[in-house]
Amino acid sequence: MQATAYTYDPESRSGQVLLDDGTPVPFDAPAFDAGDLRLLRPGQRVRIEMDGDKVTLVTLQTF
Repeated sequence: MQATAYTYDPESRSGQVLLDDGTPVPFDAPAFDAGDLRLLRPGQRVRIEMDGDKVTLVTLQTF
């Protein structure tokens, strides 16, 4: 699933992404760490994986 980075706190490694319909969805440090990212900037397109309503992976969207 694709989304757009909305907020990111580098200290807690958590934040929110916006789904394409504008729904904000929070993610926590384990989801961020699973994507092997170092930093996330608002506006970046990301790929996410979810288990129910919980984000389990945030990584950069590649085409």
